[in-house]
Amino acid sequence: MRLFRNIIIVVATVMAVSSCDFIYSLIHDDEVVAKLGRQMLYRSELDAYVPKGVSPEDSTAIARQYISLWAKELLFLDVAQTRLSKQEADVSGELEDYRRSLLKYRYEQRVVSERLDTVVTDDELASYYESHADMFRLEVPIVKARFLDIMPDSPNFQTLRKKLASSAPEDLAVVDSLSFISAIRYEDKSGEWVSMTDYSRNFGTDYGSVLAKLRPDGYIEIPDENSDLKIGYVCSILRAGKTAPLEYCQKRVRDIIISNRKHELLNTLEQELLDEALANEELIIY
Repeated sequence: MRLFRNIIIVVATVMAVSSCDFIYSLIHDDEVVAKLGRQMLYRSELDAYVPKGVSPEDSTAIARQYISLWAKELLFLDVAQTRLSKQEADVSGELEDYRRSLLKYRYEQRVVSERLDTVVTDDELASYYESHADMFRLEVPIVKARFLDIMPDSPNFQTLRKKLASSAPEDLAVVDSLSFISAIRYEDKSGEWVSMTDYSRNFGTDYGSVLAKLRPDGYIEIPDENSDLKIGYVCSILRAGKTAPLEYCQKRVRDIIISNRKHELLNTLEQELLDEALANEELIIY
């Protein structure tokens, strides 16, 4: 009860008043809008929280929410400080640890931004890839494939379906042109490796179900509930467990190389600082 006898909450008055105009005027006056003990909430703080351009009604609702959160936070803090033991309430050690970690992190980020070499050559990519091939085993199959979503009674259906499996540039040009006017959607990923998980999204189902429909001739045909037919043609496939080609995992290889450089840079920095402290006799080990 002592806590609540000492707390003056203007927000209670605010919340009790039904007139939106009253609250709206409060948040637009450069004054104290709520008081809790010695803590005060100012209009400028609400201005920073309430988005510009919202209606008075929305502004009022947002202000109510912020004031309520502000009061709850302070009330909870006051209860915690009152009911925790002196030892439990002492957070100076944790704060100091956090301060040190934050300063160390910020300085590391500065050093990384100034000194980290992010250029990775093709030779470096190939060398790392070849030396760590086991790291790049496929968890799901990857494919080079095409996809066509079309109504069976659509003009040029048979032509598009047949030429979907062609490797002749002139046939693919025909597919691209005709699908624009005759199909719902056409996508050609025959020039790059794509995860079967991503490719299967075209069919609206999981990759296991799509693989089950893959025929020996490379075609996949799955009718849609909207009466259209989703057709895929798989030009190439690498099954799960195989080593992914470098072209597929190139970004991952590059990220690993840069991450290793960053780790090495920070380790070197720590050792440099230690060596310098020893040399300058700032650090003396007995």
